[in-house]
Amino acid sequence: MKNKLHGKRALVTAGVQGIGLAISRALLDEGCQVAVHYFSSADAATELRNEYGGRVHAFQADLTDPAQAKQTVEAAIEALGGLDVLVNNAGSLVARRNLDEVDMSFWQTVLDVNVTSMMNVTKFSAPALRKANGASIVNLASLAGRKGGHAGSLVYSTAKGAVLTMTRALSAELGRDGVRVNALAPGLILETSFHNTHTTKESADATIAQIPIGRAGNPNDVAHAAVFLAEQFDGFITGSTLDINGGVYCA
Repeated sequence: MKNKLHGKRALVTAGVQGIGLAISRALLDEGCQVAVHYFSSADAATELRNEYGGRVHAFQADLTDPAQAKQTVEAAIEALGGLDVLVNNAGSLVARRNLDEVDMSFWQTVLDVNVTSMMNVTKFSAPALRKANGASIVNLASLAGRKGGHAGSLVYSTAKGAVLTMTRALSAELGRDGVRVNALAPGLILETSFHNTHTTKESADATIAQIPIGRAGNPNDVAHAAVFLAEQFDGFITGSTLDINGGVYCA
């Protein structure tokens, strides 16, 4: 018996590294055709194509630029023959800065990377998603968007809070067209460049000590949740946020 995602067409932004790569692989393993976006990871995109063959299509773009986002989405839809699942995974802390270190250039950069890119891709994907026989959007937020994050993540936390709000607003707007929109809010997910760059071992250990389940998460923990929400194209779950944090925070 085929699973619900077999043969579905998915676009994953920032889909060849870390959490994005785990999500891309999980969707491919479910039988999807997957278009992956990348910004600077051409070698990783080639490796994924070599691993899964013709079911992978890769596109490079700066998604904060509306023209590049539009071109990438349109090329992905053409390659896939339509679109059933959109995973808005692109985003970054960029750097840790406290309030007195935040200038407007940094503020705008973090908002663009995490929110503007998502808006661009969703806007240009919406016509194809509306044409699908039920579709799913999965937005990657963060525990930081729930509770404010660690020191230096003021702007990132604000941006991810906006992702959570946008998820609810989009679910209301697109629901009448058969498009369900949900979000994931991962907590401490190790084995990613994000935490390799921005989280010290001491900080990670202190966080893990507070996690009821007793461990940090990994990219596959997020990928499994993304697959679950992607399957909800014919379900009753929309406008929701699924927390993936080992129990350290419960909304």
